[in-house]
Amino acid sequence: MFAERVLSGMRPTGSLHLGHYHGVLKNWIKLQNEYPCLFFVADWHALTTQYDDPRGIEKSTWEMVIDWLAAGVDPAQATLFIQSQVPEHAELHLLLSMMTPLGWLERVPTYKDQQEKLDSKDLSTYGFLGYPLLMSSDILIYRADKVPVGEDQIPHVEFTRELARRFNHMYGREPGFEDKAREAVKKLGSKNARLYGQLRTRFQQEGDASAVERGHALLNEAQSLSLADRERLSGYLEGTGKMILVEPGALLTEASKMPGLDGQKMSKSYNNTITLREDEASVTQKIKRMPTDPARGRRTDAGDPEKCPVWQLHLVYSDDSCREWVQQGCRSAGIGCLECKQPVIDGILREQAPMHERAQTYLDDPALVRSIIADGNAKARRLAQETMRDVREAMGLNYS
Repeated sequence: MFAERVLSGMRPTGSLHLGHYHGVLKNWIKLQNEYPCLFFVADWHALTTQYDDPRGIEKSTWEMVIDWLAAGVDPAQATLFIQSQVPEHAELHLLLSMMTPLGWLERVPTYKDQQEKLDSKDLSTYGFLGYPLLMSSDILIYRADKVPVGEDQIPHVEFTRELARRFNHMYGREPGFEDKAREAVKKLGSKNARLYGQLRTRFQQEGDASAVERGHALLNEAQSLSLADRERLSGYLEGTGKMILVEPGALLTEASKMPGLDGQKMSKSYNNTITLREDEASVTQKIKRMPTDPARGRRTDAGDPEKCPVWQLHLVYSDDSCREWVQQGCRSAGIGCLECKQPVIDGILREQAPMHERAQTYLDDPALVRSIIADGNAKARRLAQETMRDVREAMGLNYS
């Protein structure tokens, strides 16, 4: 069996905003304390829609990595790397493309959705059609069993699971697989061998998911098995073959509740963002200029916080007593809009302060960022090379 591992990536879009922090980075920081994590810059993915003008990708990459570090992503706990610096991603993508049905790619929900959203671009390219396969390769190359995603990305994880299952079924059946698996069962000892057989039957005949979980736990605890036998018995348990590629599971993350300056979702496309490292004067000015409840044309007019975009930010940055002050003060015209905005300004600046401090270290010494990524690239590549050795061997491309 393979170790627990989390993998997540982001396209390089330059400086990140507070929506990225609340929607993705806070979760990464939590996960790096719980699991071995790999976080990568998906620069090849950027090319699926920016293939005609890739000049800004490198600059955006370094800006984004500094933002990760500023937010609290810790290179001592997680591996940070750049996708294109681990060429095994491309090799696995190529090999998987040989056995991936075209219909599987065309059925990915975001394929037509993105084509419609980005109708100004010519996306009738193989790269765009095949990007879910590249995404799957990113996951499978590290045998990552946990992928943090939003609800809209669950189909991508399911696609990856199907792909791993298909690969293992096609290429995991080494000559004499079943005989070798039956011999490996005997090494469990009579009691555990009998239990393994029962769990295998329950899963394959009744589809009992708990049986396969118990079966994997049994194999994890078996000290008498070699790694090869453990993998064989894992595949035999599930009715596939030797497990070469690991089926990932989705770690569902909440959608970002971070509103933009206009009350819509914070997004660069809406021009309503505050960046992670935006300076104090700019943050203050942006919040002070935010629209408020139209009913409050004058200071003496009462308003309704529910109709004001500023209230959405109070839900993120203010405590209960402050929110109560806002509700009472706004509805009675006891406070003005600028007074109401000040706690939000203070909350954002308080959140950003440690980010500015952490970022300064890397801004003062850009070589430090390059070093962190170089180390991460090397670590990621070692893991990727291990997987590719097994993939090549399974596909008869070993030539040794």
